[in-house]
Amino acid sequence: MEQRITLITLGVSDLARSRSFYEALGWRGQEIEETVFFQAGGLGLVLWSRDRLARDCGLEPGPASGFGGIALAHNVRSDAEVDALLAAAERAGGTITKPAAVNAVGFYSSAFTDPDGHAWEVACNPGFPLAEDGSVTIPDFGT
Repeated sequence: MEQRITLITLGVSDLARSRSFYEALGWRGQEIEETVFFQAGGLGLVLWSRDRLARDCGLEPGPASGFGGIALAHNVRSDAEVDALLAAAERAGGTITKPAAVNAVGFYSSAFTDPDGHAWEVACNPGFPLAEDGSVTIPDFGT
C-alpha cells in the first residue's frame, strides 16, 4: 500500500449544519447525492450521514459520544493565524476544547470540535514547514 490518504470522510448528523460550519471557515464545497465534497489541498474532505457512513463501512450505526480517537490537524504559518482560525471556528458553532497556548513540545497550538464533535488541532509548528500550496513536510526525526 502506498503512503497516501485521498479522502477523509466525516460522519455527520446534520449535513446542512456541517456544510454551513465549514463554509463559515472559508471552505467551498459541492453537494452531490446528500454528500458534500471539499477539495483540501491534495486530498478531499467529505461530509456524509454518520449512519450511512457506518453502514458503508460494514459497521453498525451508533451514537456519537466522546472522543473517537482521531484528530484532524490544520497547520498555519503564524500564531496570529491560530488565534484567527480558533475565533472563526467558535463563531461558526464549533467548541473550543483547548485554548491557544505554547504546548509542552514548544509550539503554539489549540483545538476545537466541529458541530458533530470531530476534533481539529490548529497549530503553528515551524518544525513542520508548509509549502506555498499548504502541503506539509514531515521532518526527518533522525530515526
